[in-house]
Amino acid sequence: MVATSAESSPAVAGHELKINLRDPVVAGVLAWLIPGAGHWYQGRRTKAILFFLCIYATFFYGLWLGGGRVVYASWGPTSDEKRLPYLCQIGTGAVALPALWQAQRYSDGKFAQLMHEKADPKNDQRSFSEWFMAPPLPAVEHGPGGGEGRDEIDIINYRLNRRFELGTVYTMVAGLLNLLVIFDALGGPAYGAASARSKPPGSPGSTEATKPPAS
Repeated sequence: MVATSAESSPAVAGHELKINLRDPVVAGVLAWLIPGAGHWYQGRRTKAILFFLCIYATFFYGLWLGGGRVVYASWGPTSDEKRLPYLCQIGTGAVALPALWQAQRYSDGKFAQLMHEKADPKNDQRSFSEWFMAPPLPAVEHGPGGGEGRDEIDIINYRLNRRFELGTVYTMVAGLLNLLVIFDALGGPAYGAASARSKPPGSPGSTEATKPPAS
């Protein structure tokens, strides 16, 4: 159940904890866009900084391992052209959105053809904004006799070796972790039941039996 603007927790050591979640929906959207932003909006600054550093460190380390090519959106007709890991990577929010913009650009036939002409594996002439988070192109390397050669994804995997898969996993984990952060921003922290020992003997839920009066 999503908490309201003011959430009260069970009494802990005789004190009632209250956390103002403000607007949980706004906090959830902010938490998706920038990890920790929703908690910062709620005034939960320590958690905000922790989530921001941990999730972005995981994401950008994976992006570095994969040479900036492990995060991309592709929904081609075949299973090989469907980039399912992106469904996890998009959980990191704004930092993964350029992949959608690149997918839109590369869906234009003329632009894709221009990029295909510039994407020579031995001398890639594309600028940073043209290849970063862009979907891999088909048959960028000429085969024997001028026929079609390897796809760009094959060349990337060959060049990066296992770093491509490791980078994919790190960026996916970052997105999945941020889903937990979003849930925490929406619902607030989870509290355990108050200790029964803190209750007076004989009160409901007390584990201590009421002593009979002395004779």
